[in-house]
Amino acid sequence: MFRSSAFFVVAAVGLAAPITSQAQSFGLDVGVASQYVGKGLGKSNQDVAPFAKAEAGFGEGYASVFVSDAAGSQGYDMEIVSMVGWRPKAGGFTFDLGVMNRDLPGSRAGVDKNYWEYQADASRKLGPVATRLRVNYSPDGFAATKEAWWLELQGTVAVAAKTKVSAAVANRMADGGVDYNAWNVGAKQKLTDALAFDLRWYDTDRHSAGEPYEGRLVAAATYSF
Repeated sequence: MFRSSAFFVVAAVGLAAPITSQAQSFGLDVGVASQYVGKGLGKSNQDVAPFAKAEAGFGEGYASVFVSDAAGSQGYDMEIVSMVGWRPKAGGFTFDLGVMNRDLPGSRAGVDKNYWEYQADASRKLGPVATRLRVNYSPDGFAATKEAWWLELQGTVAVAAKTKVSAAVANRMADGGVDYNAWNVGAKQKLTDALAFDLRWYDTDRHSAGEPYEGRLVAAATYSF
């Protein structure tokens, strides 16, 4: 079900409001994607998905809320990701260490729709390539999925002042879920200082597992306040 962008702005800001009064910085992104993709999988039944993200910064620490339209066979119609984290720098690396709660409202009765994830990013510039290694772990995931890991390596190159090309490869390992490899490649163009457009191809090696695992071209526009 398509929801208005205004709803997502209100939801993201409303969820973040209790922490923003003490923040040293605050940012808000709103946008729309031709479909929602999470961990390499289609998660909006190929429908257009508005989204919003609010983040409050406290020095090296931060708290954020992300909200997107979504759709799945378990009945959910939205995804909400709340996160707290820390971004220190050491040894030439920038780290992003966070704890997140992922909730999928609308899931049918009996489905485990709320779960925790622990995530660590390590980023470093290697010549012209900005690299990022991500490790994401959930001790008890969505629905029947139990322990799960997501390992992803991403590389980004600036090909012009406002144009970046990036690619990523990832592996998903899940107890009670589908194991698969995923990848994406695409370009991000800043049209103005606030408005950006991203065009990206996502795919996996498990098309036989169903439509969410098939390849897809996704366009997204984001406005940052």
